[in-house]
Amino acid sequence: MDGELDDLRAFVGVVEAGGFSRAAARLGLAKSIVSRRVARLEASLGARLLARTTRGVSTTEAGAAFHARCVRVLAELDEAREEVAGREGGVVGTLRIAAPLSFGIAHLAPALARFAAAHPRLSLDVAYGERLVDLVAERFDAAIRIGALLDSSLVARRLAPVRTLAVASPLYLERRGAPETPEDLAAHDCLIYSAAVNGAETWRFRAASGRHVSVRPHGRFRADNGEALVAAALEGLGVTVLPTFLAGAALRSGALVPLLAAFPMPELGLHVVRPPGGPAPARLRALIDFLAERFGPEPYWDPCWGVQAPDGAGSAFSAGPQRARNGGG
Repeated sequence: MDGELDDLRAFVGVVEAGGFSRAAARLGLAKSIVSRRVARLEASLGARLLARTTRGVSTTEAGAAFHARCVRVLAELDEAREEVAGREGGVVGTLRIAAPLSFGIAHLAPALARFAAAHPRLSLDVAYGERLVDLVAERFDAAIRIGALLDSSLVARRLAPVRTLAVASPLYLERRGAPETPEDLAAHDCLIYSAAVNGAETWRFRAASGRHVSVRPHGRFRADNGEALVAAALEGLGVTVLPTFLAGAALRSGALVPLLAAFPMPELGLHVVRPPGGPAPARLRALIDFLAERFGPEPYWDPCWGVQAPDGAGSAFSAGPQRARNGGG
């Protein structure tokens, strides 16, 4: 029975990955093993399921129909196992999670390691990156996203606020002075995040009157990664805008100084999103509840709130910054 299920998983993996090599990497198996399992499945069925080409693989007509049934069978098996495990107080199964790179490495990775240690029968497959993944098409169970949620069909839960600040090093401020209004930034060197969603970085501030002020920063240093912006800011190269989840250490130590306190930037949100359709599996509900408790309601990385970091999260304060979006958003 286990061998037949392994063959089904190998076949589904090849179809969803679009090739044997990618499926093998995702399944943690040798390519030869995946190929052998799919061949064994085709032999047992007496039908060709995959058409192999130089550009990859595609399903035959029989393979497409069989794949749809395999997905349902494996999902129902996972649900049945999860139900039994839930009755015994356990968390089992596999979760595929997409996460933004900088926030993911600095904060989510320690959290997921702690969660996995607490649930030894749970498997985690985490993709870190800035690409906005398609949860349904790529079969992710959930994604961590920051900022506005563009896909209204997704089911979302807000985990914590995400605050951003304009910052600079004391070295830079000693040399160039501190801006007193957002408009003053026109006379400053700005460190620019080059992977903004709309293709052009814009810094938005709110005046005491409630009026919003938008600034298009200019400068000679651009990067699509927040750690690079932190390094540049620490070297005194200019003013930049950072989320507090990545600037926390430097703000606490005084290596970076917050600017324009009278002109706060709009608050964003840290969310976990999942595909629509019915209640979340118990294993996903357990993870979401764990992350909500760990990151919220007031996040530990905000230095001015004085919230203590949970065990295993201390290293986050030494990470650099990034306007993380997805790997979400």
